[in-house]
Amino acid sequence: MKKLACVLALTSAFASFDAAAWGRDGHKAVGAIADKLLKGSNAQKQIQALLLPGETLESIANWADCVKGTYCGPQTQEMLDYVSGNPKHSAYHYTDVPFQLEKYHDHGVGTADEDIVQTLKQCIAVLQGKTDPALNPHKFTKRQALILLTHFAGDIHQPLHVGAAFVSKDGKFVVPKTHAEVDETAIFDSRGGNNLLLDGAKVSALADGLIGPGEPVPVREGVPKALTKPFHSYWDSTTVDYAFRRIQTKTPAQFAEVAIAGNPQVAKASGDPITWPYQWADDALVAAKLAYADVVPGKLTQQTSKKGETYYTFSLEVPQNYPVPSSAIAKTQLIKGGYNLAAILQAIFPDKA
Repeated sequence: MKKLACVLALTSAFASFDAAAWGRDGHKAVGAIADKLLKGSNAQKQIQALLLPGETLESIANWADCVKGTYCGPQTQEMLDYVSGNPKHSAYHYTDVPFQLEKYHDHGVGTADEDIVQTLKQCIAVLQGKTDPALNPHKFTKRQALILLTHFAGDIHQPLHVGAAFVSKDGKFVVPKTHAEVDETAIFDSRGGNNLLLDGAKVSALADGLIGPGEPVPVREGVPKALTKPFHSYWDSTTVDYAFRRIQTKTPAQFAEVAIAGNPQVAKASGDPITWPYQWADDALVAAKLAYADVVPGKLTQQTSKKGETYYTFSLEVPQNYPVPSSAIAKTQLIKGGYNLAAILQAIFPDKA
């Protein structure tokens, strides 16, 4: 297969970090699917008891990202209290298992006590009414647990939020046996794909030809257009845009309607619900292997951040048809996220006999 060489064109020695998996529309789509699937159930009643009037899973789906700054609007007291009580909250959104591995294991390379699998377990335990402090070290309330579960059920289905890429100095994807091997000399951490850079214009041109042009992107006055796009950002938001475009939907609610109408066959996790995050993570590793298929790191470039810190980036080569398979994976994972969110809430709050 021919590959498109995505050459680095760095003009500012600073790589942006985007940890908002699926972007706003993607997370809302996951919430909207669950809202529709749960309509009329006992789970919906229990959810509404924890939400404020007018709130839905769709409307709260981005709350856990919004607490990171003011880009969603002014911080509420609830947000400020959560951030104050959870200084490591940014780490709750992902884990860094090498994408080549088959399963997530506690204490395995790339995992952490505050990662997405462990945090989801805590949210589920709280909603189940379990009060053992060991199961809830962050002292989540039931409302917080629901809000976080809604968001992280989306995050864990984004392939790059589970499957991480580690790159050798000679530009090959490798599997470190321990995280200590990731020394930024022989093995480099791609930071969830943020340090793997695509030529954004070339990928957009490919998508316009393969998928069809999307809505014009507003030009922000005084802000230069970025010449490169982090691979993580591509998977967070660009693939969602492509997935929406391919089924001719423009809003999360429309995407949810079309997705459910297609009667997708989503396998439900089994066993104790508190084990489901492990099963979701293992499934995400399967998707991550597909996301990295035929993707090849290129030249390593040393960079200096605005804080004066040194880091390293790699250019990428991706297949010429990459927008097609990547958007298909994103569509599948968004739908899985919505169905699995609904399923876990039904398992926690079953219908009464």
